[in-house]
Amino acid sequence: MPEKLPSVVLGRTGLEVTRLGFGTALHGASRPRMPLEQMRELYDGVLDSGINFIDTAHDYVDSEEMIGRLAAHRYSEFYLASKCGCTESDGVQDNSKHEWTRDNLIRRVEVSLERLGRDSIDVMQLHNPTVEEAEAGGLVEALQEMRSRGMVRFIGVSTTLPHLPTFLEWGAFDVFQIPYSALEPEHEEWITKAGEAGIGIVIRGGIAQGEPNVGLGTTDRWAGFRRGGLDELMEYGESRSSFILRYTLSHPHVHTVIVGTTSLDHLVENVEATIRGPLAPDVYAEAKRRVLRTL
Repeated sequence: MPEKLPSVVLGRTGLEVTRLGFGTALHGASRPRMPLEQMRELYDGVLDSGINFIDTAHDYVDSEEMIGRLAAHRYSEFYLASKCGCTESDGVQDNSKHEWTRDNLIRRVEVSLERLGRDSIDVMQLHNPTVEEAEAGGLVEALQEMRSRGMVRFIGVSTTLPHLPTFLEWGAFDVFQIPYSALEPEHEEWITKAGEAGIGIVIRGGIAQGEPNVGLGTTDRWAGFRRGGLDELMEYGESRSSFILRYTLSHPHVHTVIVGTTSLDHLVENVEATIRGPLAPDVYAEAKRRVLRTL
């Protein structure tokens, strides 16, 4: 078993990213704040594990400030992705509040750069606009302006069906961020199509938000794990979340899976699962068959 996290090139960006990334939405959510030193320990744990792709957003409350405060001295060790279109959070995370205009996108990326203490961001993603919003607001042109001004290196979009096919057809984006797991397989075919087109594929929800009472996953969603009999396919001692993560990583066009946690123990579990690698081909095929049976 390799001792370091496997990595892969993120589509046409050319960035070599670890297959496990780190998502910071949990750190900006409306929940009791982690003590600063505990958060510092977590970020150090993320980077010490070898993870080199961290994802944030303007509206994850103070997530960007915390990255700038706790990880700026290690910027050479990881690639940073953020999202735009957001508005001010007023201390409460609300991903539904967006302003889809060129001026807001440029203004917010300037704020993000200041918060982070950086001159540029590696990947800037639109934060879940509709196709209609992207067209009306000239959002692709705004991203391209950011890139031409050196504010960002690559551009992308966090998206879902029914918008994903149109965004793919436009051919403008370097990266797609898409929800996907064995318990949320709706985008599987489109991940393949985007990957074949050279798009870098970043997966969110790759462990179905974690098991109920452990992560943020819901009982209804995880009922599919039981209905499909996926427990029968797990390795001895493996957690359901680890199995789901390895299932997600088994998709041949998934590049990196961003998983957020506030627990060092969960971080270690995710790292170990990623190092174990994708499921064996026969196990993956059987798991896919069982997943489809439950839909």
